[in-house]
Amino acid sequence: MSRYDTIDALLERTGQQLGTTGWHLIDQARINAFADATGDQQWIHVDEKRAAAESPFGTTIAHGMLTLSLCATFLSELVEVDGVRLVINAGLNKVRMRAPVPVGARVRGVATLLEARRMAAACRVVVQMRVEIEGETKPACVADWVLVFNE
Repeated sequence: MSRYDTIDALLERTGQQLGTTGWHLIDQARINAFADATGDQQWIHVDEKRAAAESPFGTTIAHGMLTLSLCATFLSELVEVDGVRLVINAGLNKVRMRAPVPVGARVRGVATLLEARRMAAACRVVVQMRVEIEGETKPACVADWVLVFNE
């Protein structure tokens, strides 16, 4: 975790990597909980027997949106800014799902501060989040995430 004493201290990191998280296990319980929360019950995610028999991956895989949603967990693991009372998710500029995350895999996040712009009592940033799969060269997901840090 990197702690910044002001938003301006975070802005000084523009163009630089903010860090890499620890590994997070993607087990079937997590996939099933996400399926229940979102209503996305596609067999490739939740039906272990069918996925083993019919899926090109030979097993269930995490939802792409589950992989993307982990970016919030990853950023909170990497960055804390003193004096920020609220961080608002302003959307995504670009998202690419590059590789499936099979059940039992471990993933981690790598964050890079691409852009930052000071606003009155706030800062708009674009953080690239790359979700890596342990043992794989191709990332599961790469997303340019727009956030507003409010003082």
